Amino acid sequence: MSFDNLGLEPRLLQAVESMGYATPTPIQSGAIPLVLAGNDVVGCAQTGTGKTAAFVLPTLQNIIAKPGGPRALVVTPTRELCLQIVEVATAVGRHTRHRIAAVYGGVGYEPQRKAIRRGVDMLVATPGRLLDLIGQGDVDLSHVEVLILDEADRMLDQGFWPDVRRIIERCPTDRQTLLFSATMSPDVLKIIGATLKHPERIDVAPRNRPIEAIEQSVYPVAGTQKNDLLTRIIKQERLERVLVFTRTKHRADRVAQMLDRAGVRSAAIHGNRSQSQRVRALDEFKRGHCQVLVATDIVARGIDVEGISHVINYDLPNVPEDYIHRIGRTARAGKSGVAFTLFSPEEHDQLRDIEKTIGSVIACEDLAGFNYSHDRMVPDPDRPAVQAKQQTQRPMAGSGARGRRRGGNGRSGGQR
Repeated sequence: MSFDNLGLEPRLLQAVESMGYATPTPIQSGAIPLVLAGNDVVGCAQTGTGKTAAFVLPTLQNIIAKPGGPRALVVTPTRELCLQIVEVATAVGRHTRHRIAAVYGGVGYEPQRKAIRRGVDMLVATPGRLLDLIGQGDVDLSHVEVLILDEADRMLDQGFWPDVRRIIERCPTDRQTLLFSATMSPDVLKIIGATLKHPERIDVAPRNRPIEAIEQSVYPVAGTQKNDLLTRIIKQERLERVLVFTRTKHRADRVAQMLDRAGVRSAAIHGNRSQSQRVRALDEFKRGHCQVLVATDIVARGIDVEGISHVINYDLPNVPEDYIHRIGRTARAGKSGVAFTLFSPEEHDQLRDIEKTIGSVIACEDLAGFNYSHDRMVPDPDRPAVQAKQQTQRPMAGSGARGRRRGGNGRSGGQR
């Protein structure tokens, strides 16, 4: 299929050509005709699949540029995603003569207010700053014809949904609504049921295998020893650009502070940090001034940092797909990468679900010279429903379905 077959007007096809798009991605070929037809649409697709163009192209074809406030509104959780969407929309708008504006926190209010006052056809916004502008009377959403909720699962995870709900209440009820999310959790499904009208669904998110170029290992360790093992791995392996994931915001702060005290330059990034703090931490990490970035899943999608050699899961995520998004931050642009997971006994169920999702058993390793506690549990590769690569893994002694406990410095797979 080509873009010519999707129902786009010549000016949109010209925009596609100028942006260098050759053939539509699955989310584009699936979503564009449905959006053009005026349907509410749910797209399950992660960043990097072309979903921004999938909603920008047909939306700008459908709306007419005229005074009276934005005709299309895109709500997205972070400044970084906001800017990515604006970049695509602006490139398309040069051909359609639509006016594009972005509003987000962490920068001055007045320039954004003036941009809206000059006139805007598509407004791309983060929830907090948009509500500020609405509260000051600087944005009128009564003419919105198309509402686009991008990265809905992340907005839920980061606690933005009450703000998003207030924004939705300001939009006309007879609008078209598009929702995109990398995962379809029960909470996202509830939102779809309450917000969209008989939506068409497109699911193109890869749900099974992580990037093949990533070497994955599990390091069984007692929960009380995770700090020591993490520090030793980073120092002993001389890791230079590491992304560490924790399950909670408070733990991200504690791990970053612990690493700093141990002489490892670290910063934390999560939803409780202000936009300026997050931008500063990312910038320090990108420039190499910060050796380790400790993050919650806010960073797992939507932010590209080149040159990450290692991802370390300090905690396993509760949602198996988040594991794939996390480790996908390494092995970018055709390069190889490494993902380590610090596995404690209470995370057995999460590891089982992750291995079921990716279709393979992850090899276990020990760090040479580390004095492991007897409270750790080494998972058994004979667990049910994990069969795809079992023949390539060396079985461990023991046969319990929940694994076995092991102490000391014996190898549990490979050794680094």
